[in-house]
Amino acid sequence: MWTEADNALYRKFTFPDFSAAFAFMTRVALVAEKQDHHPRWTNVWNTVEIWLNTHSAGNTVTEKDRTLAAAIDALL
Repeated sequence: MWTEADNALYRKFTFPDFSAAFAFMTRVALVAEKQDHHPRWTNVWNTVEIWLNTHSAGNTVTEKDRTLAAAIDALL
């Protein structure tokens, strides 16, 4: 579930291993590139954390972020 705090949507994803986490990141990257809206994220072994906000809107949460969040959820 996405939470909204500090002007960003945030979600933490946990996978069975690094390969699954990296495969997920690859799928997210393709969606983000298609939407021309790129996440801030981290990956440590089997965990991926994603923060979404729109820089051109003053680093606030916009409909672009909600659209990307929904697309990311659809990848699971």
